[in-house]
Amino acid sequence: MAKKSLTALVVLLAVAMTWSMAWAAPTVKLTYSVFFPASHGHSILAMEWAKEVEKRTNGAVKIDVFPGATLTPADQCYDGVVKGISDIGMSVLSYVKGRFPLTEVVDLPLGYTSGLQVTRLANAYYQKMAPKELDDVKVMYLHGHGPGILHTKTPVAKLEDLKGLKIRCTGTSARVVSALGATPVAMPQTETYDALQKGVVDGVVSPIETLKGWKFAEVVKCSVQNFGSSYSLAFFVAMNKKKWDSLPKDIQETITQINQEWIDKTGKAWDDFDKIGVEFTLAKGNQVVALSKEEDARWAKQVQPVLAEYVASTKAKGLPGEEALKFCQEWLKSNP
Repeated sequence: MAKKSLTALVVLLAVAMTWSMAWAAPTVKLTYSVFFPASHGHSILAMEWAKEVEKRTNGAVKIDVFPGATLTPADQCYDGVVKGISDIGMSVLSYVKGRFPLTEVVDLPLGYTSGLQVTRLANAYYQKMAPKELDDVKVMYLHGHGPGILHTKTPVAKLEDLKGLKIRCTGTSARVVSALGATPVAMPQTETYDALQKGVVDGVVSPIETLKGWKFAEVVKCSVQNFGSSYSLAFFVAMNKKKWDSLPKDIQETITQINQEWIDKTGKAWDDFDKIGVEFTLAKGNQVVALSKEEDARWAKQVQPVLAEYVASTKAKGLPGEEALKFCQEWLKSNP
């Protein structure tokens, strides 16, 4: 009898294991394309996000991060996500010129004070405006760098010093450069170091963190704190829509919660990187020029037409650009 019971138990265990294996969901493996170099803080933060997803889904989702634009170039990252070349991607929306006209509001020279401020605003804007131009992906979250300011190979202390200088920029920041009286030269961030080193451009508008993160402090000599006219760039972290829809609801909810946490994590990281950038450039013997209140106001006034152009261009496209700009300006007044 004992022998029959043992045999029955073995059979039951075998059946149970078979059913368990049949119902066990396979691990979902995803790819994540990031254009930042592998050593950059944002690549490291992306890897931490991926590990957090794996941890909190109990290994049901595993994500391989491909930094340094090895999977898709920075300006092709968004389309790479749409087409499924990568399942997830992080890059700059304005790298695809004209593709996201309403969301360009985040890029405007609104006089930003920190990366945390920009990042919170970008996500508040997305929730408020729900721009259809981003409907072909599942947005994880948006973020934006700290104050975008001027870095040059020669000293700059006033507006007049910009005349004749060729300044690397991208997207909306090209209009900022033009409004300030310099010559805009559009190119991806990945090409900027060589362009500065070879004298193809005389300077760059970018966040302070690039002085260390992209080693620009090695090829510029002066950084100008033109905060009154500072801009930012809207970054996206997005997933292929079909891939997102294929995930179980509980996993979607887990990732959504992680995304919410990563908004402030990413914004604070931008600010930490800016501090490191200042320390790095000063250690190289470079100048950091603080504009007087009056001079900074001159720069801020000079870029106001960029805001008006944004409203006019979005209106011509039938988009609520005026509403988007008003929302951002009011949000910034409440969140200095």
